[in-house]
Amino acid sequence: MSRKKLVRFAKNALATNVLEVGKPLYEAVKGKWNESFFLNKNPIVLELACGKGEYTVGLAQLFPEKNFIGIDVKGDRLAVGSQRATDLGLTNVGFLRTNIEFLQTFFSEEEVSEIWITFPDPFNLKKRVNRRLTHPHFLEKYRVVMQKEGVLHLKTDNRELFDFTLEELEAFGVRDLTATFNLYQSDLHADHFGIKTRFEQIFTEKGFPVHYLRSRFLVK
Repeated sequence: MSRKKLVRFAKNALATNVLEVGKPLYEAVKGKWNESFFLNKNPIVLELACGKGEYTVGLAQLFPEKNFIGIDVKGDRLAVGSQRATDLGLTNVGFLRTNIEFLQTFFSEEEVSEIWITFPDPFNLKKRVNRRLTHPHFLEKYRVVMQKEGVLHLKTDNRELFDFTLEELEAFGVRDLTATFNLYQSDLHADHFGIKTRFEQIFTEKGFPVHYLRSRFLVK
């Protein structure tokens, strides 16, 4: 393991805005994010597979009246977002180190108001399709933790993943579905608030169109 990773892991262990194995609240935070972590009653927004948390931090700057949680299994990446949030003095940001598979271990029913999935791994091999974050297996988890009017967002440059997601959402059952195959040339351009992940910056500089959608789940 590189020294840089060790340094970042050490920072996570001390960071008050990072929850990971070994911290007391890690196993007790389900259903208590507002009262035990953020100490307010503001809506909770998730960024799944957040990497270095560009969206988590960016959205938190724009919307101080909401709470934002970046979730990723890679602790060294979370450390970057954690430090940036700290440097900016943001108190409405948290990071959770876990696999998205365990989302319901950390969030109760209807505890989340919004979910962002930004440039996830498309898992193009057929045998790995069930690992896509918009596979029905994951959509059901989101539906459970999401509030009735909660919004799901997806941004990706991968057309296959985007088409797959549109088909799966229609089959799963959603409402208010809005989508574009070229975000920066559409009326939805303002909906992503100008925030770009590192991958998005790379792809857009190469001329790849960005696909975007948002939707709500059917009322339970």
